[in-house]
Amino acid sequence: MAGYLLARAGVQVAVLEKHADFNRDFRGDTIHPSTLQLMYELGLLDEFLKQPHQELQELRAIINGQAVPVADFTKLPTRCKFIAFMPQWDFLNFLSSHAKRFSAFQLHMETEVIDLLMEGSRVVGVRAKTPKGDLEIRGNLVIGADGRHSTVHTRAGFQQREFGVPIDVLWMRISRKQGDPKQTFGFFQQGKLLVLLDRDDYWQAGFVIPKGQFDEIKERGLPQFQNDIAEFAGFLRDRVTELDDWAKIKLLTVRINRLRDWCQEGLLCIGDSAHAMSPAGGVGINLAIQDAVATANLLAGKLRNGSVSIDDLRKVQARREWPTRLIQGMQVFIHRHVVTGHASGKRNSLPFVLRLLKWFPVLRELPARFIGIGPRPEHFNSPTAG
Repeated sequence: MAGYLLARAGVQVAVLEKHADFNRDFRGDTIHPSTLQLMYELGLLDEFLKQPHQELQELRAIINGQAVPVADFTKLPTRCKFIAFMPQWDFLNFLSSHAKRFSAFQLHMETEVIDLLMEGSRVVGVRAKTPKGDLEIRGNLVIGADGRHSTVHTRAGFQQREFGVPIDVLWMRISRKQGDPKQTFGFFQQGKLLVLLDRDDYWQAGFVIPKGQFDEIKERGLPQFQNDIAEFAGFLRDRVTELDDWAKIKLLTVRINRLRDWCQEGLLCIGDSAHAMSPAGGVGINLAIQDAVATANLLAGKLRNGSVSIDDLRKVQARREWPTRLIQGMQVFIHRHVVTGHASGKRNSLPFVLRLLKWFPVLRELPARFIGIGPRPEHFNSPTAG
């Protein structure tokens, strides 16, 4: 998104992608109303919504066997009053196809950043590995958007603050049949959680476990694990045997962390490179997009005319750090007190807060705002904005 917005504003941009395509199962599917609003402001919404996707105006969860409406997006002050579920690779393919229409935009696939180029204390580019050999690319600004295992922030020596998360997620595919329930927020039971993402002919399933207990689960055996899944979503009982090899079940280590400094001379980190998020609420991709919009709004004008100062880069962090802190704080609370991966509470009980959401529909607008829009949403500025 940052590359698209900067190129649209007339800034010469080279985007480096490590892989040959964007297809990754671990990438999230949720496109929130704030992101859809941005697509509207960019004039891309109508075409974007022609891509295969599902729309949810209300998030519902099955909590200890009871269906609970969690968030109602129909009252949001946005163009689209729903969450769109779309595989992230489709979203990235759509965005990159439009970015390529700008002469200022270049996309280099199979190009992995392996080091930073320095002149004194200033970052002046990157060294990358390609199938044809190493490549050096120089520029007035390097934007590190290379995820939670960022080479960029590691090479820069940025200090990172970790927030303990008591869960990991097991990620797998289970076939989907006609007649299966529609997309839901998830199946929650006594501190455990199963999330199912509708990818047309299969479910992408995420099963929350206590951190570090994957080996223990393996020791119990596949039949017990299959039964654990079926206890959450009974309609999958005839298909859990598809999980007949541990190789089909991938471990996603959940981390919540944040850089102390997001920038130095010639370098800015955004998205998961600056702040790794939990999958809770599916807000990671949307928070990263908000970072990208703020980056383009604040820096495009100056980048058109040359380099940006460290003070310019700090303005991006100053704008985006508060929303990040707030969302991460909420995620830490949820993981420590609600979704823990351990059984807790009465089997059929419903927490008081969730009972309120069930009894009083108006209250569902609050989580809808937090999930769907988030704190301090960013809006697109015209290319002439400085």
